[in-house]
Amino acid sequence: MIKFVQKLSVLTLAASLLVGGASQAQAQDKEFEGQTVTVGIVSGPAEDVWNVIKDKAEQEEGIKIEFELFTDYNQPNVALQNGSIDLNAFQHVAFLEDWNEANDGDLTPLGYTFVSPMGAYSEKIQSLDELKEGDTIAIPNDPTNGGRAILALELAGKIKVDPSKGALVTPEDITENPLNLQIEELDAAQLAISLPDVAAAFINLNFATDAGLKLSDAVFVDADHPDQLNEKYKNVIASREEDKDNPLYHKIVELYQSQEGAQAIYDSTNGGDKPIWEDAPVITSASH
Repeated sequence: MIKFVQKLSVLTLAASLLVGGASQAQAQDKEFEGQTVTVGIVSGPAEDVWNVIKDKAEQEEGIKIEFELFTDYNQPNVALQNGSIDLNAFQHVAFLEDWNEANDGDLTPLGYTFVSPMGAYSEKIQSLDELKEGDTIAIPNDPTNGGRAILALELAGKIKVDPSKGALVTPEDITENPLNLQIEELDAAQLAISLPDVAAAFINLNFATDAGLKLSDAVFVDADHPDQLNEKYKNVIASREEDKDNPLYHKIVELYQSQEGAQAIYDSTNGGDKPIWEDAPVITSASH
């Protein structure tokens, strides 16, 4: 009987060591458990995507993600620069670089997220080929998205732009305009409601989605020409320069750049936004 108890004790000790070792390994895997990261996003489809990442972070890593929601493009970088939030995820590289230059900022990309198509929408025409002399085209009034709209109009063959100006072109950089198209610059949130008054409006996908417009409604989409789309229009997760090597923030990027993240991007935009990190999965309707 004593020998049995001794053997049982040895087995129990061995089992305890195994369980303890497994628990320790599990604890080590969750090196950021209990930590909180605040991410600034613009309301719209991004909320659906980040809710998926939030659940994934909490379940797999014990990390709590909190959101700061913004309704325009002007405040998320201000909040990140002044330390009100830890990361933001709403902008492409061109917008980030322009903001840094204009505000003496030091925000830096940590990782790519997606490319969001910019579409031209219209209540009057079915194709940009139907544009007439003197028609008005509405574009976003911020430099980067406005520049992207002008380059999209060039991509459609309606104007030509000074190639030396790069991505941040303005209406003044148009060198050829055979139809004498009038460019009207409006706040991004006002573009959808301008449609009755203009021939067409170039609208970012999140604002178009918020207005009930589908990408399939667009009469032209710049991302349909990916080989000609400037790489600076890839969206990123950004931090302050001082935090560019922060392992917790890079873990958030890793969680975003996952199969679940890619699927959420697809689902929230009906296939409009495309994951664009290295080796990002190609999501189709068959993936549901």
